[in-house]
Amino acid sequence: MSTPTKTDVPPVTSSAPVPRQKSATAKRVAAVVAVISAVGLVAMLILLLTGTGNDDASPTTIGVSLNGFFVWLGGLNPLLQIPIVIIAFGVLVAVILVLIEFAPRPGRGYFWLRLGASILIPIIAFMLLRPYQNAVVYVVAIALFAGALLFFADYRARAGAGYAFQLVIFLAPAAAMLLVGLVYPAISTIIKSFYDKTGDNFVWFENYVWTFTNPDGFWSVINTLIWAVVAPLFSTVIGLAYAAFIDRARGEKVLKVFVFMPYAISFVGAGIIWKFIYDYRQGDQVGLLNAILTMFGAEPVSWLDAQPLINTFALLAVFIWTQTGFAMVILSAAIKAVPTEQLEAASLDGANAWERFRNVTVPGIRSSLIVVLTTITIASLKVYDIVAVMTGGRSNSTVLAFEMVNQQQRFQSYGHSSALAVVLFIFVLPLIIYNVRQMRKQKEIR
Repeated sequence: MSTPTKTDVPPVTSSAPVPRQKSATAKRVAAVVAVISAVGLVAMLILLLTGTGNDDASPTTIGVSLNGFFVWLGGLNPLLQIPIVIIAFGVLVAVILVLIEFAPRPGRGYFWLRLGASILIPIIAFMLLRPYQNAVVYVVAIALFAGALLFFADYRARAGAGYAFQLVIFLAPAAAMLLVGLVYPAISTIIKSFYDKTGDNFVWFENYVWTFTNPDGFWSVINTLIWAVVAPLFSTVIGLAYAAFIDRARGEKVLKVFVFMPYAISFVGAGIIWKFIYDYRQGDQVGLLNAILTMFGAEPVSWLDAQPLINTFALLAVFIWTQTGFAMVILSAAIKAVPTEQLEAASLDGANAWERFRNVTVPGIRSSLIVVLTTITIASLKVYDIVAVMTGGRSNSTVLAFEMVNQQQRFQSYGHSSALAVVLFIFVLPLIIYNVRQMRKQKEIR
């Protein structure tokens, strides 16, 4: 009887395609073109921004523009405007999806599709903004350089041709909105802060000197700093104390509703309510606070005109009243998330209620405390409605956000308004950076 013999089995080879390596010459050419495109793009932007404009030059279009489209749309019946906007939005989304789905595919036809889209889309986008006659050359050059830079960056992408193109097209709508709605206004505001109220004469740092020396600018800075310190501290402390005292108490939900209700009121509504409380007049007092004072024989007080800083703290009381509910809800949820085992262990070790709260509860809700403090601080830095409704900034009660709008609308002083906006941005920026760092740390821990 013969026994089966082992046969050599040929090794299994993978059929996966091996990516083709680009030649060194192709890489060098792509790098040179990308550098030239980047330099040309920056040069054209500088020439466009620094070049002398012609006020008499008429805008140039490609037959249609965004401004013309919205003017035409505004003249239609409102019932027609809705479907037209939906259709236009659908067409835009469809074009983006087609470019994302088909353009990244390999092949000569898709290669030309990517090249054409990289060049034509920037040109069409710029021309839809109707550049002036003397700016058309710069606009077209900027578009060509931007398209060339995109195409050759896509060509050199490690993930293969089409990857960077797909990524850019996918992010382009959001990036464009950020540029138009955030980046461009921020840069424009910083530039205008160095010009006079007309925006024609460069005055260096005079607007910033005005901010810290003129009574309106000075008190707006001082009051804003007071708001940023007092409002989050008192709102958080009161909200935390209330959340701790009613935690797991009978009727907890009802008690929370009463504190949270002011947070649901707009700042304008809250300002009107408290303006009646602070009301001051000769004769019979309608305001609740002065009615109580006169009932006990005291003289009524004009709370919203009382100085120094009394009226500021009167306005702060309104803001704290509205924000305490927010702090209470967030911190109450955080307190309930503290493990009961830790509290029980501390109790067994002989810790009293205050020691358990200070050494167990507060460290356990530290991240929530930071969120509440920074959120209320940012809200207090940009408060406008309460000041506008209750005092209109009179009697040194103004703040940066209100004075910024006041200088622009009432006095038409764009330089002062821009300088106030930059100072406000500088105050808010450290809080934003701190929040971002805390979020990154929490993400790393998770």
